[in-house]
Amino acid sequence: MSDNRLSVFKTYKLYVGGTFPRSESGRVYEVTDSKGKWLANAPQSSRKDARDAVVAARKAFGGWSGATAYNRGQILYRVAEMLEGRREQFVREVAEAEGLSKSKAAAVVDAAVDRWVWYAGWTDKIAQIVGGANPVAGPFFNLSTPEPTGVVAVLAPQESSFLGLVSVVAPVIAAGNTVVVVASAKSPLPALSLGEVLATSDLPGGVVNILSGKTAEIAAPLAAHQDVNGIDLTGADAALAKDLEIAAADNLKRVSRPQPVDGDGDDWTADPGTHRLTAFLETKTVWHPTGALGASGSSY
Repeated sequence: MSDNRLSVFKTYKLYVGGTFPRSESGRVYEVTDSKGKWLANAPQSSRKDARDAVVAARKAFGGWSGATAYNRGQILYRVAEMLEGRREQFVREVAEAEGLSKSKAAAVVDAAVDRWVWYAGWTDKIAQIVGGANPVAGPFFNLSTPEPTGVVAVLAPQESSFLGLVSVVAPVIAAGNTVVVVASAKSPLPALSLGEVLATSDLPGGVVNILSGKTAEIAAPLAAHQDVNGIDLTGADAALAKDLEIAAADNLKRVSRPQPVDGDGDDWTADPGTHRLTAFLETKTVWHPTGALGASGSSY
């Protein structure tokens, strides 16, 4: 067999509605490593791609939010399993994307897998943290339960192409929302490869939709979209975040602003806590009469 084989370059595509389309516009842009070496051409998403992703996310929302929390946890754990099986690929892509040594990239990938497991375990527990029975005066049951907000646009961190990405996407879907995520503009390849993992991990199509390209160009139509219920501004700079907040106010979107512990240059390996799980949850409170009082004055 000849050693003079042709190089087989990987074609990276978007992940929308469980399928892998190229950008509707046909555009691509060059992705390079930290030393300027060409790695691949990534799709440059358009406004139409953003709208298509919202349609897919809305279509998937009913089934995903209606699934049991236990089932969502099983699926998230399956994602971690699949990532573990493709560990070497992600180590290489993260090392190239972020200019890390192989050992440091391996630590990042391991932390990302562990982060998926963390949120998989929270899916059927968060209701006990933020919901419960409320003591009220009168013969009533008063119960508060968390419910997902809906379709959430997530701007992934620009510098942490994989661990940061997982840290902002996993909690949103763990809570029962569906997501349109805008990958890091300069390092989108780990995010696009994550789409391949999600497609083979029992996650219904449309629950997570991954777009690559210019963050501001994709984020603007998402922030103004009337069928997007929330937006996470982690990957936006201060000027862009301000513009997006103004656009988001038109239909009263929930807005998650970057926290001091988040963002580029910060330690994404820190304990994530539960604040991202609750960022896109609504609280529904139900009153129900307990029924007639018994002869002893007590009710069931």
